[in-house]
Amino acid sequence: MLAMPGTLPPPAQDAHWAYETKQDGQRVVAYLAGDGGVLLRARSGEDITAAYPELRALGGALGTTPAVLDGEVLALDADGRADFQLLQSRMGLAHAPARAARRAAEVPVHLVLFDVMHLGTRPLLTEPYRRRRSRLEELALQGPYWSTPAALVGHGERALRATREHGLEGLVCKQLDSVYEPGVRSRAWTKIRNLHTEDVIVGGWVPGRGRLSGLPGAVLVGQRAEGRLRYVGSVGTGWSEAERTDLAALLRAAETDRCPFDTVPPVTGAHWVLPRLVGEVRFSTRTRAGMLRQPSWQRLRPDLAPEESAADLPDDST
Repeated sequence: MLAMPGTLPPPAQDAHWAYETKQDGQRVVAYLAGDGGVLLRARSGEDITAAYPELRALGGALGTTPAVLDGEVLALDADGRADFQLLQSRMGLAHAPARAARRAAEVPVHLVLFDVMHLGTRPLLTEPYRRRRSRLEELALQGPYWSTPAALVGHGERALRATREHGLEGLVCKQLDSVYEPGVRSRAWTKIRNLHTEDVIVGGWVPGRGRLSGLPGAVLVGQRAEGRLRYVGSVGTGWSEAERTDLAALLRAAETDRCPFDTVPPVTGAHWVLPRLVGEVRFSTRTRAGMLRQPSWQRLRPDLAPEESAADLPDDST
């Protein structure tokens, strides 16, 4: 079951919703056979059990009781917060068990559990969320590499504010009486992502394809730090067709043969421009190297000079 982007429920409905922290990891369904075995499947249906050998012990956590559990695999940084960049070094190793075992010793993962769809001989899909959640918490699944964080009923504004204050990705709101709908993106689950907005300098672009032929498919952006224009990512969404056309004209007028970034980004087919266009982008978070994750274009900032777009980037960013 998947969540729809949205906003907090109205205050009058607040008591009918539960609130969970939105996790920045890999969604998995865990199948516990009741014989000590466990099978992990990604959203695609792929068997990814071998990628996370430290989670095999979960198979025996309920003894002989079979179960199907919903959760998210995380890699945690030194502050105990989910770091997707760390997790990427663990993903994709389902067919390389030896490498997966080595990486598990270096970057162990943690499975956060938040729903149960089957328990014992009984399917729970048609049970309301409040009952499924109660059954999950009764299982007391707390281990060295897995846990069941609490869900808060009501107090949505307080829950969302707490995620922002602690630098977390966001909040998932779940209707207490909602059933579990496998594969459905349902409004009974609403996700709210904490996004950040900053100004960037356009230093290049890459051509679009298909209907975007001749137009920018994405712009390459940077921010000034320590007197240098440092590349922070590629932005390819957020424009209307008219806005993309207008931007194309501005980019052509600023063309140059020289890359304006301090270190040339490894982007195939890049066209460079003089770093004089400032834009505003929205993004979810930064990588440890200072790159923007999931950036989306918001607007041009003709009121700002390029020298005004600066950022506090890590010293090792490029």
